[in-house]
Amino acid sequence: QVQLVESGGGLVQAGGSLRLSCAASGSIGSINAMAWYRQAPGKQRELVAFITRHNNTNYANSVKGRFTISRDNVKNTVYLQMNSLKPEDAAVYYCAATQRTIIIISLIDYWGQGTQVTVSS
Repeated sequence: QVQLVESGGGLVQAGGSLRLSCAASGSIGSINAMAWYRQAPGKQRELVAFITRHNNTNYANSVKGRFTISRDNVKNTVYLQMNSLKPEDAAVYYCAATQRTIIIISLIDYWGQGTQVTVSS
C-alpha cells in the first residue's frame, strides 16, 4: 500500500503561483510514476502532469510552459509548481501513483485526498 498526502492548495489571484506537494509513504518502491490530476466542478478528472521513476515528464497542453512537475527522492515527495495561474486552472488537484508504465486514469493504483486550488480573476 502507498499513502499520498497533498498540501499547498489555496486561493491565488490570476497570474499568481502556487506549489503543490505530495508526500508518499508505504511501499513506494513499487511505484513507476507519479502524477497530478485535477477535477473542476461538472468536469471529468483530467491529467495535468506526470513524472516517471526515470524522471521523464509530460504535461497537458493547457499547462505546458506554466506548470512544472518535479520530485525529491530523499523526501519521497512530488511537487507541482504552478505559475501564471488562470481562472480555468481552478479545481481540486489530486496526486496519483501507478505501478504501471501507462499513465491513464483507469490504471492509477493510489490517489491522494485532493487539495483545492482557487484562482480569482
